[in-house]
Amino acid sequence: MKGDHNDPKALIRESFNIEGIKVEECRSIFLDWALSLPNDADARKIIPLLIEQYGDKQEHPMLVTLKEGMIKTVSPIRRGGRKGRLTN
Repeated sequence: MKGDHNDPKALIRESFNIEGIKVEECRSIFLDWALSLPNDADARKIIPLLIEQYGDKQEHPMLVTLKEGMIKTVSPIRRGGRKGRLTN
């Protein structure tokens, strides 16, 4: 059975069916899920829908991984060339 618009390959759904799955495995599945989304999909809008859908599985590592996926990361500002090597 295929997935839906939010989980095209049903990776997230199947991860909740794997007994004894570890958080590291969930992160790998999450990355595969993110890469399988259509180019125009916005993962930050889809993740809350998945959390709502599977929120009853409080102790599952995939739920933890989904919540971690909501954390906004900020890329460091790189200063190149001579200016980047100088110390203040």
